[in-house]
Amino acid sequence: MLISMVMVGRVWRGFMCPEGTLTEAASRHGLKRAIPRWVRWGGWPFVAFALTTIYGQMTSVYQYPGPVLLILGGSTVAAIIAGLLWGEDKRVWCRFLCPVNGVFRVLAKLAPLHFAVDTVQWNAYRLPPGDKFQPVRCAPLMPIRTMASNSNCHMCGNCSGFRGGAVKLALRSPNHDIVNVAGLKPKPWKNVLIVFGLLGVAIGAFLWSASPWLVKAKIASAGFLVSHGLKDLLHVTLPWWILTDYPQRNDVLTLLDGGLLIAFILAFALVNGAVVSVSLAAASLASGWSVPRFHHFAQALIPLAGAGMFLGFSALTVTLLAQDGLRLGWVDEFRIAMLAGAAAWSLWLGWRIACVHAPNAIRRGLALVALLSACLSTLGSWYLLFWIW
Repeated sequence: MLISMVMVGRVWRGFMCPEGTLTEAASRHGLKRAIPRWVRWGGWPFVAFALTTIYGQMTSVYQYPGPVLLILGGSTVAAIIAGLLWGEDKRVWCRFLCPVNGVFRVLAKLAPLHFAVDTVQWNAYRLPPGDKFQPVRCAPLMPIRTMASNSNCHMCGNCSGFRGGAVKLALRSPNHDIVNVAGLKPKPWKNVLIVFGLLGVAIGAFLWSASPWLVKAKIASAGFLVSHGLKDLLHVTLPWWILTDYPQRNDVLTLLDGGLLIAFILAFALVNGAVVSVSLAAASLASGWSVPRFHHFAQALIPLAGAGMFLGFSALTVTLLAQDGLRLGWVDEFRIAMLAGAAAWSLWLGWRIACVHAPNAIRRGLALVALLSACLSTLGSWYLLFWIW
């Protein structure tokens, strides 16, 4: 799914996503109510992603079927309920509430395929005499006439050829959306997802199980509890649907383990997010400070964030294959190449954005150096996971 977003946009959403199909079908037969303001809140993609990611780690979602059923099945049920409540023939769940919606939004910006809108042809179009106007059924609620970004489009093709061919599938530069569109109307919550979500919570979720820092924190915490007569707390567990509890497999997380897990992920997200934020602020300052420019530079980190997500998820696959005797001797070189390529792409996007805002080459160079520190901070985290720990 992650690769498809970068290659062909949100085609998965438009044609293959079961939740999208079910919520749209449910909306045809539901209450068809107006979408509440709280549903439209822009922070849901980040909040839903962060909560789902942390909860998945608490319940070991990648190892056991129960948490998978709970998270994915619960999400599907919620999608159907959203369809029954709001909209008519629409995907309200996909547009506003889906936990992975935000990730797909940012990655789709890199896709070389999109539905281009020719506004001149759109405005010049006149309905032939005798023909009846047929509106476009856009399930993800896109404002087609002013659609400039690939971010929310599900690539379903329903609008293709509309108004005499004013909308059509076309090729574009993978850099176009970020360099030329993202800076026109900054969306802070989208950049919170990039900086503190994909480069924070997501990486922290991949790091915690291998971190020697967490082991030291657990030993120190256990010593503190014992010295204060609270050693019974070291054995407190919770049901598997709250915290991993499979004693028959020698896989149990105590309440202390769960608390440290959550603390590690949140602490990493705050620290790395703060470093990245300072770097972005410095880049914006070098090119002439403004809040929109800060958000524009944040978009340059999408390739590095996407590469990290792919490598983090594939690490489990590599481990499972190795346990079955299939060792991929080239995986380290592949990881290096992918991280280096993604960082180079992010820096190139940063340079292009600096060219839009900065008045001269010196300021552009300073902005690029500032952005480099954000890349190095993130690359250092992956270096720890893959080659140190």
